[in-house]
Amino acid sequence: MKEREQRIEQYFNSWINKEISTLRTIFAPDILYSESYGPEYHGIAIVEQWFKDWTSRGTVLQWTIKQFIHQGNMTVVEWYFKYEHDGTADAFDGVSLIEFNAENLIVSLKEFQSKLPHYYPYT
Repeated sequence: MKEREQRIEQYFNSWINKEISTLRTIFAPDILYSESYGPEYHGIAIVEQWFKDWTSRGTVLQWTIKQFIHQGNMTVVEWYFKYEHDGTADAFDGVSLIEFNAENLIVSLKEFQSKLPHYYPYT
């Protein structure tokens, strides 16, 4: 479990540091990556292209892990994400459902977003 948590932390930090070289040590070649708002990326080469394109126009300011939940070959991570992209800053909470292979490389990552601010509609 600790190795998986370290890979996820390394991945989040790669965005903050704009460090593309670590992606091939984190993801399996046939990675399927689904972003929280719809786009999907198939294969490590496409994930690297998306990473290059996004980081050329944006910066991840903070990607904080709140908790991990492990079951079998799956890990769920709850997080907070803050960024600036194309001149717009935003932040949201999220959850990623991550599947690992036998080598502890990520083969599937699905993100889910929870918009901020959270509010109480019945107060």
